[in-house]
Amino acid sequence: MNRLIVVSNRVPDITKGPPAGGLAVALKAALDKHGGIWMGWSGKSSGSKEPGPLRFEEQGPITFALSDLSRRDLSEYYEGFANSVLWPLCHYRLDLTDFARKDMAGYFRVNRFFAARLLPLLEPDDLIWIHDYHLIPMAAELRQLGVTNRIGFFMHIPWPPPDVFFTLPVHEAIIGGLTAYDVVGFQTDHDVENFRLGLQREGIGGDAGGGWMEAYGRRFRAEAFPIGIATRDFADLAARSVHTAPVRRFAGSLEGRDLIIGVDRLDYSKGLTHRIDGYERFLTANPAWRGRTTLLQVTPRSRSEVPGYPAMQREVAERAGRVNGALGGLDWVPIRYINRAVGQDVLAGLYRLARVGLVTPLRDGMNLVAKEFVAAQSPEDPGVLVLSRFAGAARELDGAILVNPYDIEAVGNAIAQALSMPLEDRRKRYERMMKRLLENDIFRWCSDFMRLLRG
Repeated sequence: MNRLIVVSNRVPDITKGPPAGGLAVALKAALDKHGGIWMGWSGKSSGSKEPGPLRFEEQGPITFALSDLSRRDLSEYYEGFANSVLWPLCHYRLDLTDFARKDMAGYFRVNRFFAARLLPLLEPDDLIWIHDYHLIPMAAELRQLGVTNRIGFFMHIPWPPPDVFFTLPVHEAIIGGLTAYDVVGFQTDHDVENFRLGLQREGIGGDAGGGWMEAYGRRFRAEAFPIGIATRDFADLAARSVHTAPVRRFAGSLEGRDLIIGVDRLDYSKGLTHRIDGYERFLTANPAWRGRTTLLQVTPRSRSEVPGYPAMQREVAERAGRVNGALGGLDWVPIRYINRAVGQDVLAGLYRLARVGLVTPLRDGMNLVAKEFVAAQSPEDPGVLVLSRFAGAARELDGAILVNPYDIEAVGNAIAQALSMPLEDRRKRYERMMKRLLENDIFRWCSDFMRLLRG
């Protein structure tokens, strides 16, 4: 059996126990089955001008290969090009891109570094699976070093249309980097089409039919693989967690009010201020609901080292405070805002407790919170998902109430519709979505990609 080599920007910290996230669980399961290596950044700075040596940690059939990065690498590769150029660009936020050629050079330098460190670890039949926008050029770097193994790539975030992507000064090198892979996976068919149009418009390739693309004289597969969650595991977790002490204490503090929940990492792509404005519009348009609902918004801090994120944190907190000050009273505040991480077990219980899941990103590759919310619901009395039409999950979760997150009035109306939806309708929507989530879970996603990668 071929070994599997996974490369990602970050690697799970195995010293903290089994991985909790769905992606980490699925990749670890695949590595347990095939044996192999999981390589990436350790999450630490080397404190010197050069990246640190590879550090190896064994866990059963898996070898974790970790490297510290230098402060310069983190500034240019991670904070600079990856998160101040590619991230906003792929989320259609051209106004937030901050391109600098030194950052671009650092991005390619770190990809060359990872490729060079991986080379001596490879065996001829290894399958290599590289993840996300941080590492797009890595296959091209490996090919330069003579690697002929089959290499796959999965893009977890959106792939923008050519008119957006071509604003990047080095877009040719980025889109060209994807043509060095044997399999390129995207979240949605829309992303695949944007990629195809980019190849065609750039004049370097295009659709060869049957899921094949052709560029620079070589053929490769480019397909949609919508990522899922560990559906059954998460449903079981929610059913248990709703009865735990932290969730029961929170339920008691609601004093019978209906819970609306939003859970998002702090990021401009998540539309947090738009969401708060939508909830405010719901309360002002439906005064009978004042004092009868609570919006719990859980927003862990993120990328505090990237310019703009600390200011965003203040803006969201101030917006929530303004709504509470304007509409709240002595015995009720409309919004409870938590600016730190909450454990997955507690979140699962809170999802099950909620009447409405409010998932309204301005742009998202998939959004697994939407899928987790659905999986967490009680089949007998499920809550309702209000979902942005600009999340990849909207193409699968046809039982959600879809909204344009830029339309504040529509978001408010969707909340009202969700809270007043009859039980029979809620059950039908839940059953339709849950069937899809059980069929297309994270393990199916992983096995489908691996099947294509094996060729």
